Amino acid sequence: MTGRRLLFLTIAVLAFVALAGLMTATLSPGGFGALDVFILMCFIVTLPWTIIGFLNAVIGLSIMRLAKDPVQAVCPIAPGNRSAPLTSKTALLSCIRDEDVDRIEINLNTMLADLADEGTATGMSLYILSDTSRDDVAHLEKRMAERLARKWGMQVPVTYRRRTDNVGFKAGNVMDFCDRWGANHDYAIVLDADSVMSAETLVDLIRKMDANPKLGILQSLAVGLPAESAFTRIFQFGMRLGMRSYTIGSAWWQGDCGPYWGHNAILRIKPFMDHCQLPPLPGKGPLSGPILSHDQVEAVLMRRAGFDVRVLPIESGSYEENPPHLLEFIRRDLRWCQGNLQYKRLLFLPGLKPVSRVQLILAMLMFMSSPAWLGFMVGAPLLGLTADGYAPFRADTGAILFFTVLTMVFAPKIATMLDIASRKQARKGFGGSARVVLSTTGEIIYSAMLAPVMAIAHSLFIGGLVFGRATGWGAQARGLEKLPLRLAASKLWPQTLFGVFAISWIATQPIGFVWPVLPLALGTLFAIPLAIATSTKSLGQAAYRSTFWRIPEENTPPPVVLALTLPMMTAIGHTAPVPVPAALDAGVEPVAVEA
Repeated sequence: MTGRRLLFLTIAVLAFVALAGLMTATLSPGGFGALDVFILMCFIVTLPWTIIGFLNAVIGLSIMRLAKDPVQAVCPIAPGNRSAPLTSKTALLSCIRDEDVDRIEINLNTMLADLADEGTATGMSLYILSDTSRDDVAHLEKRMAERLARKWGMQVPVTYRRRTDNVGFKAGNVMDFCDRWGANHDYAIVLDADSVMSAETLVDLIRKMDANPKLGILQSLAVGLPAESAFTRIFQFGMRLGMRSYTIGSAWWQGDCGPYWGHNAILRIKPFMDHCQLPPLPGKGPLSGPILSHDQVEAVLMRRAGFDVRVLPIESGSYEENPPHLLEFIRRDLRWCQGNLQYKRLLFLPGLKPVSRVQLILAMLMFMSSPAWLGFMVGAPLLGLTADGYAPFRADTGAILFFTVLTMVFAPKIATMLDIASRKQARKGFGGSARVVLSTTGEIIYSAMLAPVMAIAHSLFIGGLVFGRATGWGAQARGLEKLPLRLAASKLWPQTLFGVFAISWIATQPIGFVWPVLPLALGTLFAIPLAIATSTKSLGQAAYRSTFWRIPEENTPPPVVLALTLPMMTAIGHTAPVPVPAALDAGVEPVAVEA
């Protein structure tokens, strides 16, 4: 593993030096003034994520095409004995806060029914861990727990607990479970309100933990569920494209220092309790207090304790819902932004593995690169406007640099597209090669339009953090709802203003010079109508009828997905082949634990 990491680091450093050198050469006409240095520094800040994403994609594609078993190549753990009965005790943790109770009940009912159908619920218990702030919602949650217990309680005991103080947010919610009931279980499978996992996947995670006693966290690859909104359909298609090659590539060099994304993962409870408690960060301001992005910190602490953290890059049996519209996507990202920037206080924790420190730095750069990228996009035109009698850029190195970076940025999606196109079953799942290529092209254009919208949102938010502005931890918007014009305008007017200035500048330039940045400018200029249009059900269904951006779960839905009776699946004519089993154990009541 050390050899892999050294090779990866060497190539990354060489790529960094080469790209920084190309940019230096591109800016060389006329010498280097303050603006040239500013542009170069902004470009350098964006490089780590660009280079690492590209290398992950190349490695991932190579493994997917050349390895006999790509999953085993990057996650070399014992598979576990599939014929042996389960002897360990596993807690299923459903972490919720002010959510749609009906939707949660469907998700939990589906998972428990699947476990009952497969006869694999041995040793499992369900804990509904509520941080709900509203009494009326809490009442509905408790009634839901009672119904689930009456139906499944003899096979999977159901416990409902509500906290009213929300201390530590989700990390505090999970640790409260550990303090109360952790000693009664070997493992915990953490679920978000929108998480759904098949019985086969749940049991497979447990067997792998049984067979690998030094495995502390095993993260499954959660993929998006079929969605109604056009925004979600395009977004999760792009996520699906980039996820497999990127995850396999990163797992190749991260190895036992893998990621934890906070849900759809299994934890070994004892070391988690002993080593992964997160005390509040001291001080005042938005980067102090509870750590919002707790998952990656828990992963590096688990690894520091001597337990492996790995990701299992399999795209089946583990699902989640993606944001229904652009504003919710931005809101979720800003919460992650604040949480990731808190990592600067943790970089020098004693005993962390070098790879763990790199992961924390990269998590910070993921958002810090947004203002740098924005500064580059503003600085380059300004340099052109202020150049006096000379061309401010070298055309030859500039063209090489532009197309190189463009290829590197989209490499994870291109790599997975090539892998899908080369496998018959995968092509069929995504609707055929032509649809995959056209859908990928459309998604890349859309993501290019979305990139400056997100960069502006990140940059404004980071600027606000300097003045003490922070985000909250409220319930996520999951249901589809057309965005009101006033709300979209109030949130996206800075992007629109940026787009007006960008288009005004583009109009003064030769089209052959500025055409590559036209999607970026149009994305900001039309951010408001784009956000509204892509939040609608009608455009989402039109996107489905166009046959673009389809995912395999829509073309050949697994039983656990069918059983969810998702609105999109119903709209396109998919129905569950059999009803959810009727109540089995009438009279069983849940354990109700008050805060």
